Amino acid sequence: MKPQYFIAVLFATSLYWMYLLYAPFLLVITIAALLAISTANIQDYFEKLLKHKFLAALLSSVLLASLFFAPLGYFLATLTMKLNTIEPQTIHKVQTYIETLLVSPPEYLRFLKPYLKDMMGSLDFNSLTANSLVIAGKVGSFSAGFLKNAFLIVIFYFFAQYNGAAIIGFVKRVVQMSVEESTLLVRELSAVMSVVFYSILLTATFEGILFGVAVSYMGYNGLLFGIMYGFASLIPVVGGVLMWLPFMIYEFAMGSSSNAIFIAIYSIVIISIIADTFIKPIIIKEINKHLLKEDDTKMNELVIFFAIIAGLATFGFWGMILGPAITAFFLTILKLFEARTRECEKIITDISEDNHL
Repeated sequence: MKPQYFIAVLFATSLYWMYLLYAPFLLVITIAALLAISTANIQDYFEKLLKHKFLAALLSSVLLASLFFAPLGYFLATLTMKLNTIEPQTIHKVQTYIETLLVSPPEYLRFLKPYLKDMMGSLDFNSLTANSLVIAGKVGSFSAGFLKNAFLIVIFYFFAQYNGAAIIGFVKRVVQMSVEESTLLVRELSAVMSVVFYSILLTATFEGILFGVAVSYMGYNGLLFGIMYGFASLIPVVGGVLMWLPFMIYEFAMGSSSNAIFIAIYSIVIISIIADTFIKPIIIKEINKHLLKEDDTKMNELVIFFAIIAGLATFGFWGMILGPAITAFFLTILKLFEARTRECEKIITDISEDNHL
């Protein structure tokens, strides 16, 4: 056996066992790496400010945990406690209101009565009430699992930021790509992921603050429900409805018609129309303007939009990061093939011209 074949077999064997060893952590490692790529400019800023890579990576990790994972942890922990303390009388009031609404809808909803009757037949409120504790238990279990993964992501994120330059340099030396091609791949992926990450973070925070202020006025926990609305807004089209519609139904059931009408109109006009339709594109445009250099190729906003939708549908919550990353990586590979094809065509053209002369 030739030495190169033997080394290839050893490499394939070691790669297989590495996969078995780290398979439970592959998603966590991937998310941490993509987040590190997305926030590479923050790491560079802290390194210039502190003149110390370890402290810069530590500060970047603390900032990520504070801005991204701490609100999620607070939301999941608080939601779990709230679900375990819901009073049966409250559930009964909401149930009675929904049943009455389905049986005798208002005049302007009478045309929906046949559909509402079918819906009524398919709903089993007693089963929903009986399973409320089971649902609360599942939410608690999910919260514990999510917080564990979040902790691991922060740990791997720290090592990715601290050793990122060395890892990228090693990969460039191992992979059979030119310096220009590997630089293009890293730059394109970093540019797209930075825009996606900061756009998601800022727009979700902005819309969450707007909703949190409104429900605080109504006497609810503005921080909790603001965080909930911020993450719900990541779901295209129906994200906001998943938050304000239950509030409206609950307020109607409790007899607070003014609060119900207020939260519906406020959410539709202020958040969905003004903030989401007019202000959100301005935020994304400013992020593109400040993050992307002139030589960076901008990914079309519609491509990013559908990549996020596809990612959420395929991978769940983390799909909002994985979807754009996979799409950006694929499009960059296509650009590399295009560049190589043009180079080959140029060489062939030059040879033909030399032969003609």
